Amino acid sequence: MANLTGRRRAEYVQDLFSRIAHRYDLMNRVMTAGQDIAWRQEVIRRAALPPGGRLLDLGAGTGDLAREATAQFPGCRAVAADFTMQMMLVGRSRPGARRLDWLSADALQLSFPPGTFDAVVSGFLLRNVIDLPLVLQEHYRVMKSGGRIVCLDTTRPSRNFLSPLINFHLHFVIPTLGELLTGERGAYAYLPESTEKFLGAEELAARMVAAGFQGVGFLRLMFGTVAIHWGERP
Repeated sequence: MANLTGRRRAEYVQDLFSRIAHRYDLMNRVMTAGQDIAWRQEVIRRAALPPGGRLLDLGAGTGDLAREATAQFPGCRAVAADFTMQMMLVGRSRPGARRLDWLSADALQLSFPPGTFDAVVSGFLLRNVIDLPLVLQEHYRVMKSGGRIVCLDTTRPSRNFLSPLINFHLHFVIPTLGELLTGERGAYAYLPESTEKFLGAEELAARMVAAGFQGVGFLRLMFGTVAIHWGERP
């Protein structure tokens, strides 16, 4: 299904996340052995919000990043935006949800005026979008000068002596866990497929530079299968 393009891909992704919404956070904890909690903390730390700053968590899902922002920066205003209503409904039942502004949004065409946010962050969004350059342009447009972009996502790992183990984890362990915990093996077969077809860390950094961001950098995690990227709007 990772071969789908355009609106068919968008509809597939939306349906997929609707089906797994009720166990999405649990699967993240299990798949990463709980490491994703620390990754999200690092994303928000790198967002470096000013006092009273505004943050957009784009592709927010259940709002983990937005809630982390209100924990690290209690005076901030965090918007959790996603195009999958079921994910947000699950998120709105979680502790701390009332401190967030929840919004249905399409990452390709955001409704915010230019220069709205001090930071735009995302967790596992970019590999799912159907037009990455346009999404990065929208990040740039709604961000203030000096604002920060920080993205957590899977990344195509380079081949090394761990590749057989990584492939086994991606193509067998994760789909099997997905089937056991959510009953949706197909949804978690999509994860390794979309990871392998997504950009490498260096390529995504280059796309961010092309979109106009400066000071772009990245940190690889989990044997090179996950990365945090960051940059700043001049």
